[in-house]
Amino acid sequence: MSDIKYLVEVVLVPVADVDRSIEFYGEKLGFPMDGDFALPGGGRFVQFTPPGSGCSIVFGEGISDATPGSYRETYIVVADIQAAWNELTDRGAEIGEIHHFTNDGIAPGVDPNRGDFASMARFSDPDGNTFVLQEVPSRASGGQGE
Repeated sequence: MSDIKYLVEVVLVPVADVDRSIEFYGEKLGFPMDGDFALPGGGRFVQFTPPGSGCSIVFGEGISDATPGSYRETYIVVADIQAAWNELTDRGAEIGEIHHFTNDGIAPGVDPNRGDFASMARFSDPDGNTFVLQEVPSRASGGQGE
């Protein structure tokens, strides 16, 4: 493999109501807003970047022909899933229960070994676009696969 770095910069999430989505991503999730821009012809472009992420979430009006709610399974990686789950639910976000993988299948709660990729919880935005909160201590703490 070459020395070229491929960085994902933006995921475009189709939404039906931009203002409702601003409330969800900004207030419920606590993600900082990078901008809310009017586009020529009456469109709107809104960008949020999760804290510590190099990839932003974008939505708006007139920027996608995808059906609102059709975006699936964006993984949001954190070093400590329990702390992130607590923070997001304290802010009012509805997030499913944390679960982890075992040799016998899926079990409730955080992986007792706190292994990379083992623990997760799912949630949706108001339109039904789905996300997975996943614990990856080695990557979220700075080891970005470099």
